[in-house]
Order: sequence, then structure tokens, then C-alpha cells
Amino acid sequence: MNSRALAASEYLPQAQDGIPAPDRKPSPSASDKTAKAADARLAALSVPARSRPAFHAHWLGFAATLTWSLLAAITLAWPNKPAGFEDWAYTTEFGIAAGAGAFLCALLAFLSSAPLPPAARIPLRIAAAFRHVAPWLIVSAFILMLWEILTAKTGILPPPFFAPPSSLIDVYISDYARLADSTYNSIKLLLEGVGWGAAVGFTIGVSIGWSRTINYWVHPILRFLGPLPPTALLPIAFFFFPSSHAASVFLIALATGFPVAILSWSGVAGVNKAYYDVARTMGASEWFLVFRVAIPAALPQVFVGLFMGFGASFVVLIVAEMMGVKSGLGWYLTWAQGYAAYVNMYGALIVMTIIFSSLISLLFAVRDRVLVWQKGIVKW
Repeated sequence: MNSRALAASEYLPQAQDGIPAPDRKPSPSASDKTAKAADARLAALSVPARSRPAFHAHWLGFAATLTWSLLAAITLAWPNKPAGFEDWAYTTEFGIAAGAGAFLCALLAFLSSAPLPPAARIPLRIAAAFRHVAPWLIVSAFILMLWEILTAKTGILPPPFFAPPSSLIDVYISDYARLADSTYNSIKLLLEGVGWGAAVGFTIGVSIGWSRTINYWVHPILRFLGPLPPTALLPIAFFFFPSSHAASVFLIALATGFPVAILSWSGVAGVNKAYYDVARTMGASEWFLVFRVAIPAALPQVFVGLFMGFGASFVVLIVAEMMGVKSGLGWYLTWAQGYAAYVNMYGALIVMTIIFSSLISLLFAVRDRVLVWQKGIVKW
């Protein structure tokens, strides 16, 4: 056997001790390896999001744990500066709450990143949500820490104009009944005014966008009275309406109705004429064109008007409640300022922020549900 045959025989399957040699698979070529690598990359891209690792930046969780622990240590270990009375209330409770927040951050960070069995891991959705809010948790702890140091610990921001965050707990516990009643009345008044304003504004906008006759008569009035600030009409509204509640509803409705009317009109007037031609070719009536063609096509503009109207209605709500009602967040702010209860004022401002942002988020959710057919077409 020559040298070439001997070299080839080294790669042939050999039988040992009477056992037949197994079939030897040929080694994959370079092109096969490249194809398999491409398939693996495509498979990785096609893996559903919930099966991928949900928490890679676990150090954010531990950073949040550190900042909240530092906030708890500063609150509990650093004595408060005397503020002219015994002490700020609920300082210990605030420190304990900060420590509980640190423990929760540590627990979520550990359960999101540690190599644990599947039964001990938290759901991937919770881990992803924690990763998303971890930077905000860190920033919030630093803000509360700075707030606590500048008020309760050093007195750089003097009382009674400024108070530490722990004093808000005292407001929500001791003045819960009055604040809850004011919040309820404000939400009731706001929704009533926004409801009337949105309904009337939408009707007017669709009418002047569809009918030339209505456009001729209503459009100049809308241009003349619409830009007028509703708060400028406070004395007139309180004179002509039988009660302060009715006057406040009118002013909030006016603030909401103008942007809704303008943008509804713009949406109806901007509908592609080809839609009407196609519907008429299929035998559609005028009512069908209005309710099934014009209004659905104008809904994106209508929601923009609602967002603008909501923002204007918040301002009018507070001003109207400061002037003429006996219960509401605006009235509560005026009462707190009159009695120099600035801590109560800060507590009401936080409640207002939560309510208004929640209403805007709710409107976003409704918009997403109603305009689900626009996803992928219009960038929101």
C-alpha cells in the first residue's frame, strides 16, 4: 500500500475487536457552517420577547437599593433641626417606608438576575417592568433625599413655607376627609364640564366641516369668541348662571369645546374626497357619509382636540373653584394659603398631579382602543 492509500485509510472507519465500525459522517463544509450560523441568527430573532432574558442591567436594581437605603439612613439617623415646634411628624415612619422600598428593590433585583430555578424566578413581565422603572426609582430617591436634607435636616428651606416629605403623611392622615371630599367634587365638576364641552364641540366641528351653510354662519362666531380665554368670562358667567356650579361647568365646557370644535372641523374638512366618491358609487346616503366616512376619518384630529381641551380645562377648573365653589381642589388650595397651611397645599398639588395625569393616561388608552386600526400607519 502506497503512502497516499495509508493516508486515506486513516480517515476510514476502523473495526476493533470484532465490532463493526460506525458510519462516519462527513465533516461539514464552510458553506454549511455559514448557513447554520445564519439560521441560528434568524431563530434568535424570531424568539418571542417573553422567552428572552428579561433583565440584563441588574446593576440598576442594586443602585436603586443603595439610594433608597441611603434615604432611609439619612431620615432615621440624622436628627431633625428644630422647626419652632416639637418635631416634624411621621419622620420615623417615612424612614421605615424608605427602608421597605430598599428591601423591595433588592428583592426584585435578586429575583430578576440571579441564576435561580424556574419556579423561584419572578415573571419576565415583572422583571422587565422593574428594569424600566429602576432609573426613575434612583432619581426619585435622590430627589426625596435632597428634599429631606434641605428642609428637616438643615432648615435651608425654612418652615412653614417648606416642609419635608414626611409631613405629607400627616396631611393625608389628619386631613383625609376634607381632601377626599374636595377631590371628589373636583373630579365630578371636571368630568361634567369636559363631557358637555366635548359633545357640543364635536357636534359643532362636524357640522361646520360638513355643511357649507352652517360653516357660513357659525365659523365667524367661532373665530371671534373661541380664542377668548374662558377665565376672562368669570364675572359674566357667575352673573348669568343661577349657581356657581353651573357657571363653573360652563367655563370648563367652553375651554374644552373650542379646541375640539376646531380640530373636528379640520378633520372632517380634510377627508379625502375619493372616500365619498366610492361610498356614493355604492349607494351610500348622506347620513352614511357623515357617520361612517367623515367622522371615523376625522377621529385622530378629534382626539388631538380632546387632549388640548383637557389641558385647558384643568386650568379653568382650579380658577373657577378658587372663585365660586365651596369644595374642590382649587378651593382647598385657597383655604390652605389663607391659613398658611403650606403642607396641605403641597399635598393637594400632588393629588392634582396624580388625578390629571391619570385622566390623560385614560384618554390615551381610549384613543388606542378606538383608533387601533391606525397602528402601523400613524406614528403616535
